[in-house]
This record gives sequence, C-alpha cells and structure tokens, in this order.
Amino acid sequence: MTTTPDATPEPSPDHYFTAQPASDEERRELTVRLAGREVTVEVASGIFSPGRLDLGTQVLLRSVPDLPPAASGPDGAAHLLDLGCGWGPVALSMAIESPGATVWAVDVNERALDLVRRNAARLGLENVRAVRPEDVPEDVRFAAIWSNPPIRVGKEVLHDMLLHWLPRLEPGTEAYLVVQRNLGADSLMAWLDEHLDDDLSVSKLASAKGFRVLEVTRAG
Repeated sequence: MTTTPDATPEPSPDHYFTAQPASDEERRELTVRLAGREVTVEVASGIFSPGRLDLGTQVLLRSVPDLPPAASGPDGAAHLLDLGCGWGPVALSMAIESPGATVWAVDVNERALDLVRRNAARLGLENVRAVRPEDVPEDVRFAAIWSNPPIRVGKEVLHDMLLHWLPRLEPGTEAYLVVQRNLGADSLMAWLDEHLDDDLSVSKLASAKGFRVLEVTRAG
C-alpha cells in the first residue's frame, strides 16, 4: 500500500460511529490496493481508520473467498453487504469483484457514507449504495456479508446489530467478520454460536496479525 506524502491527520475527537462528526473534515487522498487494483480514494477525519487501510480490513480482504463477477440471488442480481463501511474499502472491493451485484455500504456516520459515494463515483462503480441502516429495505437478503464490525460501540449494540443483519443471509451463503483477538473475537464467536438461529453456524476461517476472521454460514 502507498499513500500520498501528506502528513497523517491528527486523531479525531469524534468516535467513528458518530452520526455527524464535529471535527473538521481534513480530506486527503490515499492510494491503496483493492481487489487487485491500485486505486486512489478520498478519506477524511472523523471516520474509522481515516489515514490508512487498517490491518483488520487487510486481513479480512485477504481471507474471504472471491466473489463471482456476476453474483446472483434467487430473484436475479445479488445483494452484498458491507456492514460498518467507513470510507469504503470493503464495499469498493466487493463492487470491483462483482459488478453485477448491488453492494450495500452501511454505516451511521454520514461523513463516511459521503466518502463511499464519492469514492465509488471516482472509480466508476455504479453498483454501490451507501446508506444508513434504516435505509436498506427490510425484504433485501444478502448473498454475502463482509464486515469489520464496530466493536467499540459496546456489546449490547454490537449484538443487536449482528442479530439484525446475519439472519438476512440467503440460504447457502456466508458472512465474514474480522475481529481483533484481544477485543473479544473468541468470546464473540461463542456468543454467536449460542444466539444465532439453528440454520446459522459459526466457525473460525482464519487468524492473522492478532485478528480472527469468523465465518457465519446459512444452511442451504
């Protein structure tokens, strides 16, 4: 990964899960490699990992299986989900790999959503929809979910979030969550195993750089 020579912005006082960050945006460009392509994107302060492609997301993107270019669901084009999208590295990777699918980039941070929209437009990715959670239609089901979830929102909020989204997997599909080991990856895996529906199973796909990648599979 390479970046522009600009200095890395100072840490923001905002939480990355703040809906309307109060800090100055301090926008800058970042050059990263996503889905085998070197791309230049726009980032800003007041969001998750504003100065780099964070290590957990790198581990996730190296671990997940490739998406088919023309991903499809039972009713036509597939829907894919990036839960907690930040400036968009996961959603953009999904959109590059599977241009025939609709990619939902979901976050509560309005600045992050604006960056995803701008970055998708910059890269010519017309299949990305960057929205708040409540703006995803309730009847949408997903052929894949990839997420670096916002662990620091607290267990109750995190658990509610995962119980809302993971059951929306299509039958026979998977979700992949990357979680730092010392922030409770193993305990989250045990919790999911206890609380998910019987047709959803959880296992450890990979472990690297202090992170676990959890795989949640919905029976076909």
